[in-house]
Amino acid sequence: MAVLGSGGGGDTRIAGLLLRRRLAAGANVVVHALDEVPPQAYVVPVGVVGATPVFNEKLPGGQEFAAAVAAIERWTGTRAAAVASLEIGGLNGLLPLAWDLGLPVVDADLTGRGVPRLDQLSLNACGRPVTPAALAEPGGQVLVQATGFPADLERTVRAFLPSAGGWAALALAPLPVHELACCSVAGSVSAALRLGRRMLELGESPGPGPLAEATGGRVLALGRVIEVARRPGPRRHGRAGFSRGGVTVADHATGALLRLEMENEYLLALRDGRLVASTPDVLAVLDRRTVTPISGDAVRAGMEVIVLQVPIAAFWTDPGRIELVAPRAYGIDCDPVLLGGGR
Repeated sequence: MAVLGSGGGGDTRIAGLLLRRRLAAGANVVVHALDEVPPQAYVVPVGVVGATPVFNEKLPGGQEFAAAVAAIERWTGTRAAAVASLEIGGLNGLLPLAWDLGLPVVDADLTGRGVPRLDQLSLNACGRPVTPAALAEPGGQVLVQATGFPADLERTVRAFLPSAGGWAALALAPLPVHELACCSVAGSVSAALRLGRRMLELGESPGPGPLAEATGGRVLALGRVIEVARRPGPRRHGRAGFSRGGVTVADHATGALLRLEMENEYLLALRDGRLVASTPDVLAVLDRRTVTPISGDAVRAGMEVIVLQVPIAAFWTDPGRIELVAPRAYGIDCDPVLLGGGR
């Protein structure tokens, strides 16, 4: 899940600890394929929104996710039969497994990678509403937004988070399984788990060839970080956006300079000034020895790293969907450059 965060999505370690605690207590944590769940059963997408570093400092009390799900059930009058992750990349990929809501988890999510905004969910790409939605914060406040466009929900969440202490649990309206199958990235949980197992099997300091084979991706650079720059993001509607930045890696083998442009996630890769990879493909910066993903807010000059490009789920390669997660969705005026030269 950390690799699929593409440098964002939040630290997975806390969710990993919660999951290990569940397993140690004897919980049987099972991920159900969509075709294993009755087609008329309802699934609630859940996850954390807000400043994910704050989540690691202000830990959940245990009631937030259950409160958000209960609120959306009351509002819609629909009982949830299962939950799905909002976002497979990063922290949210593990949380439905780590937190015991008394509901099974389905093998699907709404992004297939890490994304920063709620208007970039697969529901939006399929023309489905994201409201009603329920927010529950650690102090006990619960907020339900009944209607609104994705941008409206995004504004509501951003306004709610300061009073919530920086993060909140979010639950979207229940979807029947047969509809979720058409507007989600199916199989994403099992695919992420397979990716993690293959990377762990590589051991320490794998070569570019084995790493590319294990991930189905390609290595863009293996070298040292020589510069990290951060700056304010573009302002929209009079308000500051997410911060922006760049990471420059000097490749040991070729001497080429690979520059990664980032927002919350790594968005573009340019080799000696030429664009070679972009979102929606996943761009991951890995520790050279341990192959541990390094987030955009943790990368530092002097680190020895591998820069990896992993192909995005097929859901997003559809021309009618890709624009939600392509570079122009972040205000960057260029076409996407995907693995294999696809656009």
